[in-house]
Amino acid sequence: IQVYNDCIMKKILILLIVVFYCITSSAQLLSVDIAFPTDASTIVVTVDATKGNKGLLGYNPADVYVHTGVITNLSTSQSDWKYVKFNQNFNQPNAQLQATSLGNNKWSFTIANIRSYYGVPNGEVIRTVNILFRSGDGTKKQANVDGSDMYIQNYAAGSFAAKFTAPPLQPTFIPTPEPALYTQGVNIPVSAASSTNGTLTLRLNGVQIATASATTVVNSIVNSSCQQQLTLEATDGVTIIKDTFNFFIYPTTYPTGARPVGRKDGITYENNNTEAVLILYAPFKSRVTVIGDFNNFQPTCPSILTKDGDYFWTRITGLTPGTSYKYQYVVDDEFKVADPYTELILDPSNDGFISSTTFPNRPLYPAGKTSGIVGVLTPGETPFVWTDGAYVRPAKKDLIIYELLMRDFTDAQNWQTLKDTLPYLVRLGVNAIKLMPINEFEGNNSWGYNPFYYFALDKAYGTKNALKAFINAAHNNGIAVIQDIAFNHATGLSPLAALWWNSATNQPAANSPYFYQTAQHDFNIFNDFNHNVAPTRIHVERFIEHWLTEYKIDGFRWDLSKGFTTNNTLGNIGAWNSFNQGRIDIWQNYYNKMQAVSAGSYCILEHLGNNDEEAELAKRGMLLWGKMTDQFTANVMGNSGSSDINNAYWKNRSFWNDPILDDKPGLIAYAESHDEERVMYRTFTEGTSVAFGNLNYGLARTEGMAAILMAIPGPKMIWQFGELGYDFSINSNGGRTNPKPVRWDYYQNTNRRRLYEVYAAMNNLRKQKLDAFNRTTISTGTSFGANLWKTIVINHTSLKMVVVANFNNSQQLQSVTFPTAGTYYDYTRGGTFTAFGSPQNVSLNAGEYRVWIDQNIAGGLVTNVRDVIASSTDFKLNVYPNPVQQSATIQYELPKSGKVSIQLINIQGQVMATKDMGFQLKGVQFYELNKNSFSAAPLVPGQYILQVRVDNIVRYEKIMVQQ
Repeated sequence: IQVYNDCIMKKILILLIVVFYCITSSAQLLSVDIAFPTDASTIVVTVDATKGNKGLLGYNPADVYVHTGVITNLSTSQSDWKYVKFNQNFNQPNAQLQATSLGNNKWSFTIANIRSYYGVPNGEVIRTVNILFRSGDGTKKQANVDGSDMYIQNYAAGSFAAKFTAPPLQPTFIPTPEPALYTQGVNIPVSAASSTNGTLTLRLNGVQIATASATTVVNSIVNSSCQQQLTLEATDGVTIIKDTFNFFIYPTTYPTGARPVGRKDGITYENNNTEAVLILYAPFKSRVTVIGDFNNFQPTCPSILTKDGDYFWTRITGLTPGTSYKYQYVVDDEFKVADPYTELILDPSNDGFISSTTFPNRPLYPAGKTSGIVGVLTPGETPFVWTDGAYVRPAKKDLIIYELLMRDFTDAQNWQTLKDTLPYLVRLGVNAIKLMPINEFEGNNSWGYNPFYYFALDKAYGTKNALKAFINAAHNNGIAVIQDIAFNHATGLSPLAALWWNSATNQPAANSPYFYQTAQHDFNIFNDFNHNVAPTRIHVERFIEHWLTEYKIDGFRWDLSKGFTTNNTLGNIGAWNSFNQGRIDIWQNYYNKMQAVSAGSYCILEHLGNNDEEAELAKRGMLLWGKMTDQFTANVMGNSGSSDINNAYWKNRSFWNDPILDDKPGLIAYAESHDEERVMYRTFTEGTSVAFGNLNYGLARTEGMAAILMAIPGPKMIWQFGELGYDFSINSNGGRTNPKPVRWDYYQNTNRRRLYEVYAAMNNLRKQKLDAFNRTTISTGTSFGANLWKTIVINHTSLKMVVVANFNNSQQLQSVTFPTAGTYYDYTRGGTFTAFGSPQNVSLNAGEYRVWIDQNIAGGLVTNVRDVIASSTDFKLNVYPNPVQQSATIQYELPKSGKVSIQLINIQGQVMATKDMGFQLKGVQFYELNKNSFSAAPLVPGQYILQVRVDNIVRYEKIMVQQ
């Protein structure tokens, strides 16, 4: 052991080879010029981009900045940074945070007086300094191998401290050795240091190998294989410090052998769920170990996966059915990733924000044992009991889809609450719900189009069984559930990308089995999947099988489906738009897989391309997203320049006017979607002088839009709260994908609710007369064109209908031709109209519309619904105290979500007071009743009947009011 005096503080250097390291050596990812910095220290931090994730390797030396803060005793987790310098947006450069280039892919940054620099108040304990080095625009980040934050420990002034300093350590929250492929017989350098003089002792696998009592160098070679452990014990006579360094020695010959026959990639449970076969597809990789709860996240010889060509596999035994086990793969001692096929991941940066209500008994991240994303396997899970055996999936041509983003649709943002909204959606008349992405995406707060684990349900929305309960309930209400999925691309944290990554260029490596190095089209985000290769197709087909069977999903809406291209169209929009037989073949393959797994499942493509290719896909049974936002919005705004809605009817599109498609409407037309500016917002901000800022007039015009849209034959889609005239901009609250207000209160506004009722009436009419709306029933007199007077004429044996809407800004008198002479009924307003069967004039005010049908059909806006008197078992209602002297609490448990009112009725049957509670969710609710303020005049003593109503379900309770 040799004592060095050139490094400020006492050092101990113990070498398992004759190599000398000083603690200030920069031959590591992150180095600091002071071994044990304290609050008042000025430190120079140096990063080496040839190590870690190599995010800045070869990057412009003049465009590197730091993003830095601290962890204190008030931080709730290792990701809870405090006092972030300048509250810096790391996507923008700041000259005060610019790093100094040292050349050779190294940069340094000086922090003068740690406590003062960050402005940490006295008394708050600084645990670590956190730092990342980034490019000026934030697109490149130099971090640990797994992309995690880098930490520098802060020490209490004057305290005794000791630590390992070699082999080079990654500055993770709990420092770990930098990746190295150690094999039996290789020499490994080890060094340790103490802050002040003391006695330091090193042990290898429990055997003492050196102390700091002499200037002796220990020369040794580790000849054993598998797990090894070095321990450091340091004492100054008062304080005793212990540290442990675990490392792994691979056997000289790596194990090889054939994987079990018939087993797929991912997890297969066997032997009554006491064993799990794990298979990882990892071409071009040399070694893989699995770490987890079963080996305390430390590699062992049994944890080495057997190599079989491009695959690695192992069998884990001794598992307890029903127990969850956390695990990761360590690939080439460099990458830690979760299994691409795991159904549950743990994320140290985001899981802490998920409430126990949304995800009860959530497995906790193995903090201090590993880093990066962790997978979970659970053999022998208790199966969910489905009760939807009578459910029949709606026909493709009859779909009325409601698109929603869980985050912005319910305040609770979980499946339990979404299930309680089903009565609202049933009354609206939709028969399908399209969920924006629900598989794991980066973070918790997102639209979901930044996916990285495709088989795992995103925990931010709840548990696996909670989703199944929602789908089960939807099915029992006749509603299909469609999953939105982004398989054009994945983020760099996806294991499919991370294992084959070029850090220097910040893109997939040339040998990636899944991704193109550069995107094949101009609309790509993140990393572009190559759907021409078998690994990608296998992964997608496994995804299809998993969600259609495990969750009984009814189909998928494929985001950016046109990006599944077979030719390089980057920079060539013409090629992107041109007919591509190879792309059609890719989609035919995926469609065939869907039908083989679940016949009749929906394959909806966001192609938004040329009609020749879309029509071909429709002929094959696929459905196409039919964006008509600008055109329908133009009508509501009174802008004739772009108000032509011909393309909302599939037969009006070129190449779609084919006999094969006569009764095969594969176009899902919509006026709003998650991707488009809201109709009401544009009406308020861009509309005519009459509509500008006038809510009620804008809502009335939107009613006409709803009537016209839903009258056009073919499947349709409604974007969430569009049925209530949602008027917050898509770009509000700081950005397009940022959270938007959840406005269930809009339902209480009479004019907004009227819009909802128009949609509901039209949807109910479509359901009662399916054949009038799922085939080519458009007749003479229909006007889709650029003028602002729109007419839809339906002529079918089951229904004759004329819908007219005046989107002009003045009263209009126009000629309308009814398909037959006779009496027509005003479906949305009541009354009748006499038609001649020949052209006749109809006068409508600006923004006015009519829906006339040839028969008196129930389901319009005015219906007679008989009350259902609920029992105390079905609808709990309590008042306490009772008798009521001054005030009392009314506690009621709604059997369903709906519009709620409370009435107080005297013994003569007179209604003394009514309280409109608005739309409330199923479950327990409270209201404070005050006898002096509940009604116009104070309630006189006596007996009353309390009535609580949710829609047509009524519950009664006697109460007594006293002096």
